[in-house]
Amino acid sequence: MMKYLNIFKLVIITTLLSLSLSSKALERTGRLGIGMSNQFRTDLPAISFKIQKSKSTAIGALAAVDTDENEGGWGAGFKLYRNIFEEPQLNFYGAVLAAMINEKQGSGRSQSGFQFDLTMGSEFSFSGLSSLGFSFEFGVSLNKIDDFRVQTVGDSFIVAAAHFYL
Repeated sequence: MMKYLNIFKLVIITTLLSLSLSSKALERTGRLGIGMSNQFRTDLPAISFKIQKSKSTAIGALAAVDTDENEGGWGAGFKLYRNIFEEPQLNFYGAVLAAMINEKQGSGRSQSGFQFDLTMGSEFSFSGLSSLGFSFEFGVSLNKIDDFRVQTVGDSFIVAAAHFYL
């Protein structure tokens, strides 16, 4: 059932994006973006910060916490973005995420580890909503909590990030 729900969501999102006649990525140098991301491999939703330092480089940070004794945890990381090319409607970038993560494993036990992601992605905005930026990313994640894992990453803009730029 969950598989069909995810397929339905993807079809709706794709349809809405294809019906949008104009979307636009803006020059955001010096602007702070505050939003959400769900990129930690522990599936903790995180508060995300991003600031465009120059036309080609941005830095970001992610922070997440869940105090549930059995399924909680925390995560904290930094992200570096490098714009590869720009189009009138989006920015295409490469990114590196380095993070410390912790996952509670029931009855007061928890384990800490790391996450290192190498991704490529895109950020775009819709006209009329120029202060909102939506991202999607794909790439590789190297992470360890219990065991070392190498995983492919494919984050839609619902998971990768949504930022409100001040």
